[in-house]
Amino acid sequence: MAKAARPGKGARRRAPAPTSGRKRTAKKASPQSSDAGSEFQKLVDVMKTLRGPEGCPWDREQTIQTLRPFVLEETYEVLDAIDREDHDALRGEIGDFLFEGVFLAQLESDDGRFSVSDSLRDITAKLIRRHPHVFGTAKDVTTPGKVLEQWEAIKAREQKHAGQTRSVLLGMPKALPSLLGAHEIGTRVAAVGFDWAKSADVVAKIEEEVDELKRALEGEGPARVEEEMGDLLFAIANLARKLGIEPESALRKANHKFSERFRQLELHLEERGRSVHDASLEEMEEIWQVVKRKV
Repeated sequence: MAKAARPGKGARRRAPAPTSGRKRTAKKASPQSSDAGSEFQKLVDVMKTLRGPEGCPWDREQTIQTLRPFVLEETYEVLDAIDREDHDALRGEIGDFLFEGVFLAQLESDDGRFSVSDSLRDITAKLIRRHPHVFGTAKDVTTPGKVLEQWEAIKAREQKHAGQTRSVLLGMPKALPSLLGAHEIGTRVAAVGFDWAKSADVVAKIEEEVDELKRALEGEGPARVEEEMGDLLFAIANLARKLGIEPESALRKANHKFSERFRQLELHLEERGRSVHDASLEEMEEIWQVVKRKV
């Protein structure tokens, strides 16, 4: 089913979900006023009903592949609420995000593979296993950096016990956006000590990559230009990591800021009876500088 054909989020899907926070006029409950376990079970039960013989025709025909774009959509809606610091929206988006996980687990359960309880059991066991400084006897893990080092070491042991080839980068999601992937690669290898000593060193690397890109542009061909452009973006993603900035979020904000400014530029031109299609670059640049001081 095409994405546009999905039943409306405010009608078919959200209405039965007990965790939905989309109705803004509803009275807010305090974080301690309900039991998460019972509410989660209600959501699981609703999902079973939707997928049951007397349930919803749309829900019954879904597969894990048809749900893929909706999982991605909900992920970005959560990120958008975080970026806007809209806590009311985040409440609802977390519910939607959890719903997609429950939906996927129900599809797998229907096919006899595993249930949502198995997924919950697995993640709980993993968190306990990978936090021995909290749930075990390890006492020398006192900084976030040490936690990451320990996490990667435990992962490596788990890979060995599972008969897998040991690799820090094993299991990198193939569908991860490339900029976020570069950030994740840098985070993983930094956890085992393969990292620049300080942020200034990454800045120097970026300058080096810019020089190499310039040389490629002078006649080394499109393939080399693309390679050097990739190296530059990779270095920039790692500078963001060193500065404690998530690059996807930073770029989303930059995109939003640029879009807002460009819209203001268009409005200024409209007030003059003009459009961006017939304005000169010099005229647009003049307006742009004015807009930049306001937006």
